[in-house]
Amino acid sequence: MSPELFVVLLLILGAEFVNGWTDAPNAIATVVGTRSLPPGAALGMASVFNLIGVMSGTAVATTIGTGIIDPSAVSLATVGGAMVGIITWSSAAARWGIPTSESHALVAGLAGAGLASAGPSVLLWAGWQKVLAGLLISTFLGFGAGLSLMLVVYWFFRKAVPGTVRGLFRWLQICSSAFMAFSHGSNDGQKFVGAFVLALVLGGVLPTFHIPVWVILLCATVMAMGTAAGGWRIIKTLGSGVTKLKTHQGFAAELAAAGTITMASSFGIPLSTTHTISTSIMGVGSVRRIRAVRWSVTHDLVIAWLLTFPICAAISWTVVRLIMLIK
Repeated sequence: MSPELFVVLLLILGAEFVNGWTDAPNAIATVVGTRSLPPGAALGMASVFNLIGVMSGTAVATTIGTGIIDPSAVSLATVGGAMVGIITWSSAAARWGIPTSESHALVAGLAGAGLASAGPSVLLWAGWQKVLAGLLISTFLGFGAGLSLMLVVYWFFRKAVPGTVRGLFRWLQICSSAFMAFSHGSNDGQKFVGAFVLALVLGGVLPTFHIPVWVILLCATVMAMGTAAGGWRIIKTLGSGVTKLKTHQGFAAELAAAGTITMASSFGIPLSTTHTISTSIMGVGSVRRIRAVRWSVTHDLVIAWLLTFPICAAISWTVVRLIMLIK
C-alpha cells in the first residue's frame, strides 16, 4: 500500500466518521425530542442499527464508486480532495447545529474533484440521474409520506384515550427509530464504502470494482463510532426545532422517512437522509396546521442544503488543483 493510498483511505474513514457524527443523529432526533428514549440509549441503538444497515447491501455503494465520476479518468488525489471538502463543510455546519446532507456533500465533492482532474467529461450521466431522482424522492415523497401517514394515524386513533396513545406510540416510536437508523446505514453508510473501494481500485489493491466484506465491516464500525460520539445540536434542531413533536407524530415521521430511504437503497439511489427525515417532519407538522412548522428554522436548513453543493465542490476542486500544482 502506497503512502498516498493510505492517506486517502484515512480521509475516507474520517469522512465516514463525520457522517456518523453529523448525519446519523437524524435517525434518533425525533425519539429523543419526544423523550421516548434517553439520549445515551438512543445513540447506542442508532449505532447498532446503522451498522446493520451498512451491511444490508451494496447497490448504493456501487452507484457512488462507479456511477458518479469515470473511475478510469481520475486518481487517488481526486478521491482525497472530495473527502477534504466533505469533512470541512460538514464539520463547520455541525458546529452550528445545522444538519447537512452527506449525500450531497459526497457527490458534490466527487464532482468538483473530478472536474479539477479531468474536466466535464468525467461526470457520468447514468449516476447523476439517480442523484436527481434521490433529490426529488427525499423532498416530495418524504413530505407526502409523512403527511399521509399522519392522517392515517389520526383517523385510526381519533377516538382513543390520549394516555393510551402516548404509551403505545412510545414503544412504536422506538421501533421506527431503529428502522430509521437501519435505513440511514443502508444508504448513507454505503456511500463511503463505495468511495473506499474506488480508492482501492485506483491504488492498485483491487483489480476491479467489487466490495469485500472487510471494507463493509470497517466502514460500518467507523460510522457507528461517529454516531456514538453524538451530534447533540443536530438532534436538538430536528427533534424539536422544526416542529414540536409528540410520540405518534415522531413515529409517523420516522416510519415515512425510513420507508422512503429503504426503497431508494434497494434501487441503488443515493439520497439525502437529512432531507428525507426533515421533509417528513414538516409533512407531519403540517397536518396540525401550517404554522405548527417553524419555517424560520426550515429556512436555515434549506439554505444549508443549497450551499452544500457549491461549497463542497469548490473546496474539493481547489484541493485537487493545489495537489496538481505541487506535483
